[in-house]
Amino acid sequence: MLRMTTLASALALIAGGALAEEIKVGVSPGEHAEIMEEVAKIAAPKGLEIDVIEFSDYVVPNQALADGDIQANSFQHQPYLDNQVKDRGFDLVPVATTITTPMGLYSSKIASLDDLPEGAQVGIPNDPTNGGRALLVLQDLGQIKLAEGTGLTPSVLDVTENPKGIKFQELDAAQLPRSLADLDAALINTNYALASGLNPKTDAIATEKADSPYVNIIVVRNGDQEQPWVKTLVEAYHSPELKAFIDEKYQGSVITSW
Repeated sequence: MLRMTTLASALALIAGGALAEEIKVGVSPGEHAEIMEEVAKIAAPKGLEIDVIEFSDYVVPNQALADGDIQANSFQHQPYLDNQVKDRGFDLVPVATTITTPMGLYSSKIASLDDLPEGAQVGIPNDPTNGGRALLVLQDLGQIKLAEGTGLTPSVLDVTENPKGIKFQELDAAQLPRSLADLDAALINTNYALASGLNPKTDAIATEKADSPYVNIIVVRNGDQEQPWVKTLVEAYHSPELKAFIDEKYQGSVITSW
């Protein structure tokens, strides 16, 4: 006997005369997971069942995709994917852009960037892409200067000017919100900020510029780009219904790319 997991899937079966296709999509906690759950609702009547799988870090979703444990993921930007492909040899490709989530500077000790003390302990993600992103944000905020030619992945070794003598604490991105009590400030990705109850619009003491190159993407294995389910997934994500959901729920802290 065929088991239907949702009413929408049953309706899709009746309307389309064919079995609904099922895929697993990996996401990170917070807005990526919440948005993909909404995408699943939009995709179900179109004959696509999406099982949303949450991963607690940034490394496992690409490994799971490469291993065939999931069919797509939606959690990363192009610079991060490029770095993963280079370092780990994944044969993964983007099929659509999704959202931009500006990185924010948060603190439980100071209320203004001007209050950042001499020798401040500042947390940044310990992966090369998001760590470099954090350093670029600090440069844009006038707190440090980086060597020329480092592109989108500078490291702390590329800091050429550091007037306040900031001491960088490189931690796993997911740990940064929990480490605020031990730091003067931290650069935190929006998904981990939201998952920890931090509001990027009201709690961040400074934010990344809106024109950053870090738009997020949907990624699949190379060779799957033309699969029918990819088209349905992207259409559901780029739908007017999802855009309205994001605009209403996140009030500008998450920006759509379409």
